[in-house]
Amino acid sequence: MVKILIADKLHPAFKEKAQKLGYLVDDCPDYSREQTLSVIHEYDGLAIRTKFNIDREIMEAATRLRFIARAGAGMDNIDEQFARERNISCINAPEGNRDAVAEHALGLLLSLMNNLKKGDTEIRNGYWDREGNRGVELMGKTVGIIGYGFMGQAFARRLSGFGVNVIAYDKYKTGFSDEYANEASMEQIVKQSDILSLHIPLTRETRQMVDDEYLFHFRKPIWFLNTARGEIVNTQALLKAVRNGKIAAAGLDVLESEKFPALGQQPWFDELVNCGKVLLSPHVAGWSVESYRKISEVLGEKLEKLRLT
Repeated sequence: MVKILIADKLHPAFKEKAQKLGYLVDDCPDYSREQTLSVIHEYDGLAIRTKFNIDREIMEAATRLRFIARAGAGMDNIDEQFARERNISCINAPEGNRDAVAEHALGLLLSLMNNLKKGDTEIRNGYWDREGNRGVELMGKTVGIIGYGFMGQAFARRLSGFGVNVIAYDKYKTGFSDEYANEASMEQIVKQSDILSLHIPLTRETRQMVDDEYLFHFRKPIWFLNTARGEIVNTQALLKAVRNGKIAAAGLDVLESEKFPALGQQPWFDELVNCGKVLLSPHVAGWSVESYRKISEVLGEKLEKLRLT
């Protein structure tokens, strides 16, 4: 029988689907990297989220491995090139959490533009300031989206009722204008955007893409959103842009360094958490109650299409 190891916490829907397809599934969500390494040679498939990287060492130990299922959208914790060299199929599930990401990005944006965190904090501390918390309306603004895949498209759809002009840039797609967004060049993005939202994967090309030079070219102060990957953005450059007014405010679900204690040790951490113009969330944009289930359902559907025997 084809054997699958689930080495991370996945919704039961994936296991149930795999078993219906006739696979033998060992559900071991508490397995460490070391434990996985010690048994991976017994399995044809591996399902993982973000617990550890699936690199050359693991794949060389996985002598039977035929597929890796990533329960999420990004594939940056998997060495896809080496997987291809070993004829290991890689599947992921951006369809499963695109709606969660889109709604979270919209929530960050509306909170920033209406000073919701600031106003709430002030009231709780006995300070009532209506004028200092006057909001800015989204209607009439131009929203620039970088990356028009599953996430970018879902965000554009969520914006469709707000009376905004949505433009999108995608280096690897052309002719993708639709009822929700108009295809644009990067030059148009930097000239016209009032709001910039990132929806691109982390690659060698996009790592540290948003730096001083990148932000310099924007013509207007922008509201900046990142629900993609933290390493795409140079945090020190972002904070500098906030200080000099290039960024009006930023909503960050992802950071260059995540989880403590590593996050607290970053040289920019104190400035980041004390900056009243940055709203933070702990990499949960795509991690809603519903997406937890939908991701596993999508993975199950893709597993069926692999037709392993």
